[in-house]
Amino acid sequence: MKKKVAFYTIGCKLNYAETSTISRKFSNFYYQHVSFKEYADIYVINSCSVTKNAENEFKRIIRSALSKNNKAFIIAIGCYAQLNPKKVYSIIGVNLVLNDDEKYRIIDFVNGYEHKQKYNNKKNYSYYSSYSIGENRTRSFLKIQDGCDYKCSYCIIPQSRGPSRSDYISNILNKIKIIFKKGIKEIVLTGINIGDYGKINGNSKYTFFDLIQSIEDNIKEGGRIRLSSIEPNLLKNKHIEFLSKSKFFVPHFHIPLQSGSNKILGYMRRRYKKELFLEKVKFIRYLMPYSYIGSDVIVGYPGETYKYFIETYNFLEELDISSIHIFTYSSRQNTLSSSITNGICNIKIKKKRNKILRLLSNKKYIFFCKNQLFTKKTVLFEKFSSDKNYLYGYTENYIRAKIRINKISILYRNTLQNVVLNKIDNKDGIVIVKKLI
Repeated sequence: MKKKVAFYTIGCKLNYAETSTISRKFSNFYYQHVSFKEYADIYVINSCSVTKNAENEFKRIIRSALSKNNKAFIIAIGCYAQLNPKKVYSIIGVNLVLNDDEKYRIIDFVNGYEHKQKYNNKKNYSYYSSYSIGENRTRSFLKIQDGCDYKCSYCIIPQSRGPSRSDYISNILNKIKIIFKKGIKEIVLTGINIGDYGKINGNSKYTFFDLIQSIEDNIKEGGRIRLSSIEPNLLKNKHIEFLSKSKFFVPHFHIPLQSGSNKILGYMRRRYKKELFLEKVKFIRYLMPYSYIGSDVIVGYPGETYKYFIETYNFLEELDISSIHIFTYSSRQNTLSSSITNGICNIKIKKKRNKILRLLSNKKYIFFCKNQLFTKKTVLFEKFSSDKNYLYGYTENYIRAKIRINKISILYRNTLQNVVLNKIDNKDGIVIVKKLI
């Protein structure tokens, strides 16, 4: 009888790409892949260490797995497992902790070919190619880069992911071709710091511009390609100009800001000032007026006084971006910011500032959508609403859209369809579209 195996991913797009790659190592000949909501013999949990909440979620997911099978074999992989394997192994229910290298040989451990050690403190940082596919998804996350050489004062990722390292361009091109041939309509290029792409074996072999230029020149057919988050100081004007003329890359940028106060950016050890961020946004808007521009902001960083928060708010309010992803500052052990004892906001202030910026983000997104009503777009339709009345998808510039189900539109799933943005549904903020004849 086949053993049942289930997977759960916490965190970023890169984790999803890696989970998918690791899941494919469990051959369908020997294992039955089931939903994490179901009974399984083996549960594999890909963890995250960015915030304390991510670590708490990891513990909750373990309890969820044990509630379905209290004798299940639970394997922990990912950033939290890499960062503190002994602590992760001490959590009730965890049977095996695999580090960054070991997780790609997971079958050897499951089958008992490897040593009986339950966790390994050794940290090796090789590069492993990964991409997500299947799982009823219409887009794929393709890993092009891993690790980070930056030392932002709040960030624990360099400790869990290691130094910046990249895949070969030839390998990335090959993976793009494979993914598109499998019927996937959109690929998201992902990594920890994709703008730093090009370091192989510690040496700078390529640049990010080399990569996007090679994709444009060598991919002859397929769907569309989207970039994940890219640092403002690494997003060069020549990149923006090139992407504005691309036949594959969509008009979508996610550029982390973190704070609209130069003082706080300095505390964070970010490598730019807000003036550079503003310059990038203006240049994108000049070349691609309807481009989606998202950003990340951290509230409640140590030293963020009311004055500095208002400075951030005012900067964001005037900034012509489409939405903001707000993180509440979470102190991570062994980071520079964790040693700061003064100027720390209490949790009520952090929550209030988070809410204020979320309201601003919603306002900006609605404004962004309203400005594009009655324009023509292309939607990749992905999934049905729970009541089966609508089919959901995203435009090339990342506007969430839906179309009412009928005998024809029900066939649109996993297809790119030319539409007109008709109106915003006040109930959920999603844009209702009409198919172009």
